Amino acid sequence: MGTFSRQDFFQELAHGCLLPTAQQGLEQVWQLLLICLLCRLLWMLGLPSCVKHLSTVAGGFYTLYLFFELHMIWVVLLSLLCYLILFLCRHSSIRGTFLSITVLIYLLLGELHMMDTTTWHKMRGSQMVVAMKAISLAFDLDRGVVSGVPSPVEFMGYIYFVGNVIFGPWISFNSYKEALQGRRLSFAWLFKVSISWVKSQFCLVISNCVAPYLFPYFHTHLRGQVAAQQKEKEDQWNWQKVMWLLAYENAVSFHFSNYFVGFLSETTTTLAGAGFTEEKDNLKWDVSVAKPLSIEFPRSMVEVVTAWNFPMSRFLHTYMFTGALKFGTFSAIMVTYAASALLHGLSFHLGAVLLSLGFITYIEHVLRKRLAAVFNACVLSKKCQPNCTHPNKKAVWVYVINAAFSFLAVLHLTYLGAVFNSSVDYMDQEEDDVTHHTIQKWSELSWTSHWVAFGCWVLYRIIL
Repeated sequence: MGTFSRQDFFQELAHGCLLPTAQQGLEQVWQLLLICLLCRLLWMLGLPSCVKHLSTVAGGFYTLYLFFELHMIWVVLLSLLCYLILFLCRHSSIRGTFLSITVLIYLLLGELHMMDTTTWHKMRGSQMVVAMKAISLAFDLDRGVVSGVPSPVEFMGYIYFVGNVIFGPWISFNSYKEALQGRRLSFAWLFKVSISWVKSQFCLVISNCVAPYLFPYFHTHLRGQVAAQQKEKEDQWNWQKVMWLLAYENAVSFHFSNYFVGFLSETTTTLAGAGFTEEKDNLKWDVSVAKPLSIEFPRSMVEVVTAWNFPMSRFLHTYMFTGALKFGTFSAIMVTYAASALLHGLSFHLGAVLLSLGFITYIEHVLRKRLAAVFNACVLSKKCQPNCTHPNKKAVWVYVINAAFSFLAVLHLTYLGAVFNSSVDYMDQEEDDVTHHTIQKWSELSWTSHWVAFGCWVLYRIIL
């Protein structure tokens, strides 16, 4: 790479990565986009609701086969199991809890016994969406939000809704029923679809090309020091800079791959006619999955975990955190992150990151809450409302405290994101490799994030 001139490098980057990546991205999803649009147009014809449900089931089955071929049977089995549980427990008042336990057992058995881990993890996203839909429906039945157990065709239509069966996001059963009403096409709908698609392709290019290629190009002199520093470590400071730079490259690539999936899911969901709010006679196509700026330039880690995936955050808060809150805030937070880890899959690096996030966000929340009370200032994890009672809102020291926590959030994101790279999923057949990889990455960064979290907890206890 060093023999390239800057102009040659950027030309090679454009023709060797940017254009092929965008082209491959379209080739992989164009059929899904077409099916979403066809279902949207079909639902506008005023057909019987049964036909609409069947059409989305057919579209969902076809897209599952496109992406997973015959392995889609495991997603189908999960959906059938969920409906069987709902039907058998139709007179119970704890359907949500019982179904949650059943789904988690199924997912754990799938990871451990049903098939090879690599193939199972390829379907992880769809499995998670199906699980979240079924669990949310069960809790809504318990709470009376949904009046009665849906018919099999209604349930399967919801589960296999073509707009989110592959990439998500989670939507409620009532949102699905509203989508089937077939709202008229509008410029706002088309604009939302277009802008989400453009954003998804931009994030795909950043993840696949910009982060892996531009970072090394501009920091080749630092990368060249890695081998020497690892052998001799005469300059520990420079070696640590190299490690943090590599971790940041990894984290940025991982972040933008998440944004790509998020914006793509916005595209498919909106294209299929869901993801809107209605205010009187005005429809707002406003589904939002991720907010990159709140993650890359965060106020707090609490804000990051919410902005990472709004629908999933809403699902976890509504159906997990709220129910577990009777055991205490800390217990509710840990139950929520444990549930998220199990839904994401039985993998050491995912579980370690999510559980670490649970401790980090809780400690940050209670520390900033204490600081806000002591200094009577707007330094909470979430931004205060304009009418809050804190007298200290815009003082310089308030900005300094908030900036310090923002810096710590970026540090945590870099540290936690260091364990994710393009090769880690291929290690999943050997969990020991993943465990070693995670421990090695965090050891290279001196376990900084965990030590910082511990220091914040000590500070919280001192000023308590």
